[in-house]
Amino acid sequence: MLEEVIKRAELFDIIHFHIEYLHLPLVSRMNFPFITTLHGRLDLPEYVPFFEKFKTYPFVSISYSQRKPLPFLNYRANVYHGLPENLYKFYPSKGEYLAFLGRISPEKRPDRAIEIAEKFGMKLFIAAKVDKADEVYFKEVIKPLLKSPWVEYIGEISDKEKNEFLGKAYALLFPIDWPEPFGLVMIEAMACGTPVIAWNCGSVPEIIEHGKTGFIVESIEEALEALDKVKDLDRAYCRKVFERRFTARRMAEEYVKIYQELSKETFLLKAA
Repeated sequence: MLEEVIKRAELFDIIHFHIEYLHLPLVSRMNFPFITTLHGRLDLPEYVPFFEKFKTYPFVSISYSQRKPLPFLNYRANVYHGLPENLYKFYPSKGEYLAFLGRISPEKRPDRAIEIAEKFGMKLFIAAKVDKADEVYFKEVIKPLLKSPWVEYIGEISDKEKNEFLGKAYALLFPIDWPEPFGLVMIEAMACGTPVIAWNCGSVPEIIEHGKTGFIVESIEEALEALDKVKDLDRAYCRKVFERRFTARRMAEEYVKIYQELSKETFLLKAA
């Protein structure tokens, strides 16, 4: 794929990469403008010496939290993810169950979600896939917990099914235990009007407005207290925040601005 991109490089004003680091050793030797959006976690120790080699090239982060392990990179902007405004329908009425959506993995902490549901006394629906790397974790840790009468495991659902699943939920549980670079499911829930109960990790404080679009917590006890308060949150406000901060249009406009700046710089450089 990279070989084909390089062959056609002169056909484009700017090439925008979304493949983390694979392209850097190659395109850094080429004479065309490019930018890289980093999507994953950056706290892996081997990343430091690697990215040091390419720190002068332009990068975009998807949250300010994501930048912390590699603060020396040339970040040209921070662009939060966005979704099409009409992709999800707004549900004005609060639901009667808790939702967990994502992957069954240790860093996503479905075990926490189950414990919260049991202690709060509200049904938890888990819509999640199990990657091959997490099969042992699912079998040994999570599967025994699914015997709880407060839990129902649905499995992986389609994008089309997400709207009703999230929209009819009382709250989305996002009990992560890792430096989440963004967390798309949080804005999917907000698009439906559903508040989010999220652990204070990674990008969470940048996405959730504590006490308005959900609650940011650091323990099971705090999560239970937050769930008591969820009923008082304005679901219409959650939707408005999504429309203001997390639409695909807003994301696209921010990227266009970056492209314009890079194009201008390239023109000036060539003129000099």
